[in-house]
Amino acid sequence: MSTKSAPSFQYYWEDMQPGNELDLGSISATREEIIAFATQFDPQPFHLDEEAAKASVFGNLCASGWHTCAMAMRLMVTNFLQSSSSLGSPGLENVQWKKPVFPNDVLSLKHKIIESRPMRSKPDVGLVRTLWEMRNQHGDIVLLMEGWSMFRRRNPAAPSSD
Repeated sequence: MSTKSAPSFQYYWEDMQPGNELDLGSISATREEIIAFATQFDPQPFHLDEEAAKASVFGNLCASGWHTCAMAMRLMVTNFLQSSSSLGSPGLENVQWKKPVFPNDVLSLKHKIIESRPMRSKPDVGLVRTLWEMRNQHGDIVLLMEGWSMFRRRNPAAPSSD
């Protein structure tokens, strides 16, 4: 009979204190990926066709805001969540697409912890409220997201009797 040990992570809830910031790398938006994503998930003309995009308020082919969110999520998973005790997210409070993302833009993601507290109903889980800030190569903010994440606690508290 083999015994499984509990997984070990670099980051647990206790490591995520308000004010902590992480730079989570960068990713490029290619023309082909912009069109492929839009074709499947957001087939609006300014995401699919360069001529239609030129006539739009954007003036050029641009990524879907949801594609921008997906690219941010990719950076988050690759450069942070894979080495954390992440248990997913109960949701977002705010998503803002501040500027369009164009082909060949290089996007960088910063993650800032705004709030952290234990989860009342599950003593082995902590909640973390974060701000995700994605900028293009010019330093312009293209995406702001705020939301909550759940993380396993390294040292779970005893359940309260309240």
